[in-house]
Parts: sequence; C-alpha cells; structure tokens
Amino acid sequence: MSETEATMPTGAPPAAATDSRLERMFELASRGTNVRTEVLAGITTFLTMAYIVLVNPAILGAAGMPIAAVAAATCFAAAFASILMGFTSNTPLAMAPGMGLNAYFSFTVVQQMGVPWQTALGCVFVSGIAFFLLTLTGIRQLIVSAIPNYLFAAVAGGIGLFIGFIGFKDAGIIVANPATFVALGDLKEPGAALAIFGLLLIAALSVWNVKGAMLIGIVATTVLGWAFGMVTINPEPYSLEAMTATIFQLDLGSVFGFDGAAGLGIVEIIFVFLFVDLFDNIGTLVAVTKRAGLMTPDGKIPRLNRILFTDATATVVGSMAGTSTVTSYVESAAGVQAGGRTGLTAIVTGVLFLAMMFVAPYAQLIPLSATAPALIIVGGLMLLPLAEVEWEDPLSAIPAFLTVAMIPLTFSIANGLAFGITAHALLKLVRGTITRTDWFLLVLAALFVIRFVWMGAA
Repeated sequence: MSETEATMPTGAPPAAATDSRLERMFELASRGTNVRTEVLAGITTFLTMAYIVLVNPAILGAAGMPIAAVAAATCFAAAFASILMGFTSNTPLAMAPGMGLNAYFSFTVVQQMGVPWQTALGCVFVSGIAFFLLTLTGIRQLIVSAIPNYLFAAVAGGIGLFIGFIGFKDAGIIVANPATFVALGDLKEPGAALAIFGLLLIAALSVWNVKGAMLIGIVATTVLGWAFGMVTINPEPYSLEAMTATIFQLDLGSVFGFDGAAGLGIVEIIFVFLFVDLFDNIGTLVAVTKRAGLMTPDGKIPRLNRILFTDATATVVGSMAGTSTVTSYVESAAGVQAGGRTGLTAIVTGVLFLAMMFVAPYAQLIPLSATAPALIIVGGLMLLPLAEVEWEDPLSAIPAFLTVAMIPLTFSIANGLAFGITAHALLKLVRGTITRTDWFLLVLAALFVIRFVWMGAA
C-alpha cells in the first residue's frame, strides 16, 4: 500500500472521483465551468436573495400570520425549490417566495378583501395545481413559443433595468419624490455611501477579471458596514418548531366551498396568483438562461418542461409550508454573472437557505447596502441582449421599447411582457403579416387587454 493510500480516510471518496460525479451530473466542462465557480456563484445568488428571509415574514405578518413560522417556511420553500430546480433542470435558477405576490396576498387578499390567511394559502395551493395542469397540457410551453426572439432580448434588458433600479433603491441612491416620482438620494447618508464603496469595489475587481468579484464585494462591504456600526441586529425569538404554526394550515374547504360574490372573489385571487407568477417566471427564465448562454440558437430553452414543473411543484409545497407563491428570482442573474452555468449553482443557494432555517433572524447581518451594488452591476451587464433587437424596424422596436420601459417603471415583469406581446400582435395585424400560426399570440393579446380593463375597473 502506498503512503497516499495509507493516509486516505477510510471510505472517503477521492476528490477527483467526487468532481467526476459532479461533472457527469451537471455537465460542468461542456458549460465552461467547474465546482469552485458554481459554489461561488451559488453563494453570490444566496447573498443577493437573503433579504427575502426578513422581508417575506414582515409582509405576511401584516396579514396576521406568525412571523417566526413564516421565516422558517420562507427558508424551507426557497431551499426545496432551488435544490429541486438544480437537480431536475440543471439550470442556475434559484427560487423563493415572490415579492409583489406576497404583498398582494397580505394587503389585498387578506386585509382589503377580508379573506383569512388560511384560505389565501389554499388559493395559492390551487394556483400551483393550475400551473401544473397548464404545463401538463402544454399551454405554458405555447406561451413561451408565442413570444418572438426579439422580445426575449427585450425582456432580458428590461429585467436588467429592473434589477439595477432595485439596487439603486435599496442603496438609497434613488429615492421617492412627490414631484418627480424619483430623485437622487443623499449620497452622504451612510447607507448610500457604503453602497457606492461596494459598487466601485465590484466594478474595479470586475475590470481586473478577479474571480468571485461579486462575492468579494458583498462580503467586503458587509464587513465595512459592521465596522462602522451600520448593522443593527434585533433577532426575534425563533426555533424550527415555530413552523408548525403555518405548516398544513391552508384551508381548501373555504376555497372550494364558496358561493356568490365571495366565490367570484376567490376566482379572482387564484387568477391573479396564476397570471402574475406565470409571466414573471417566464420573463425571469428567459433573462437568466439567455444571460447564461443556455438558450439554443433558435431561442429555445433547454429542459423547459422540467423548469415549469418545478415552478408549479414549488408553489404547491410552499403553500403547504405556509408561504405565498414561490417563483424564480431575477437575482439568479447575479450568480450567472459570477460564473454559474449549471444546476449546482441553484443547489448551493438552496443548501444555504436550508442552513438559514436555523438562524433565519440573523439574515439582517447582510445590509441591503452590501447587496445593492451587485444588483446594479448585474443590471447593467444584462442590457447586452438589447443589441439583438432590430431598432430600425418599428415592428420590433416599438414592442421591445414598451417591454424594456414598462418592466422597471411598473415594477412588474408581467406588465412589461403584457405590453410587449400586445403591441407585437397589434402591429402585426396593422401591417397585415398575421398568419394562422399566430392564433395563440392573438389569444394572449386578447387576454392581456381583458386584464388591463379588469385592473382599470378594480
């Protein structure tokens, strides 16, 4: 026996063997990546998403849900969904309870409409089943195929602006203004100054081609924030047992036992959960896979069915755990920018959310000023696909512009897609280039118009 063999721990697989298994499972070499890069990318994605562990319980807590239980459910749902996404689709797409939909759940459904949160969770569950059936029947795939390639590029660019805008807002560099809607914030404020430091650091490391520039920048900015006392920690009493207050608390009986006006209200709730998640998820999926170079030359998304089934499953499981709709996160683009190209990135993110279940309140150790610079940089880099739009042709330029503009300005990926697809269909009709194969495009456009009328009448 050689000295190397004698010193190797009994039963421990050689590192090379482990790497080989990961290589076969995730196709690392063919995608131009390695285990170290994927791990760094997963950590980067997690750090840019960690805010949801604090924000989601705060929003759902306003609906009367127990905050500690929602914190645990948020971590569990994000972990389950991200790990499942990594294993089933081999895509660097992380998932968690969606922003926007959690606000609709809490402020509109529970507070304004008076629906108990247990019934609202039942509506989320039913919407997840509907997602699954739409995927099984091929309708979600039809929606993706109805979107022209130039709108894919516009969605990616629009989400880039959206991510950047969120970063500037989180940093306090852009603030609300009653006269102009938005304005430049006070850059002397500690949070804004810290974010500018992080922005300059990540930018400098990026131009020097330093591996892990995003992660280094986030960690360094966080440490600087600690050093200057800019992070206040007020953790709530917390244990994993708290999750029992929301797990399996969804009330399906109230969902299916409705009648009259209340019934119509329940149908509307399910429709909104379904509609917004459907198009938010498609938009994020397009943007992240395009940025990662995973789209085929003809604009197809590999393993699309697996991705969509994972999304539906995650929403169903999340509702049973005790949280609002689970969806893919645009912050996944930060991990892609850090080099993530496979499902291993999503799995690492999921494992970190799993670990966060034990210390959920301490997510506030990472200030928004530390993650905001990464979002700003990623947002800028995601504008590259806009070069693929034929800006000289109004048929593509006008819908593309509407998509790019409306995503950040309405704070909704779904709204941006709605404007872009509707404009594309209408302009094809006006030009006379509509064909029989565009029937589903026209159906989509009609549904969007109905949605806008419905929203306007609400």
